[in-house]
Amino acid sequence: MTDQTTPYDDIIHLPHPTSDHHPRMSAAERAAQFSPFAALTSYGDVIRETARPTDRKIELDEEARAELDRRLRLLSSHVHPQVTITYFLPDDRKTGGVYMTVTGTIKRIDDVGHSILLTDGSVIPAEDVLEIT
Repeated sequence: MTDQTTPYDDIIHLPHPTSDHHPRMSAAERAAQFSPFAALTSYGDVIRETARPTDRKIELDEEARAELDRRLRLLSSHVHPQVTITYFLPDDRKTGGVYMTVTGTIKRIDDVGHSILLTDGSVIPAEDVLEIT
């Protein structure tokens, strides 16, 4: 080896300084300082929500609406009839919704509130009904 001197010869072999007040970080803690910063953590949720499909509500013509009204009047004359109802459920978060089909027993038909009440507690707005069987 050569006897060259460097500006750091006086400190190069000194022990590493340690704090009396702060314990040394583990290698895992030091590595965590350099992990990716997730500033947009909820952005993925927003993308998934936007991509979630919804259906458009089908608007019934007058003839179909009259047929549904006729069926509702017929069902209201029966005591707790069993029915299958397909209806539109609007989405709370975005435009559109989903069509649901339920089978149940009608508790009553509310002419004032324009809704169908089932014995399981479900309330279906009459204007959202697509089909009753």
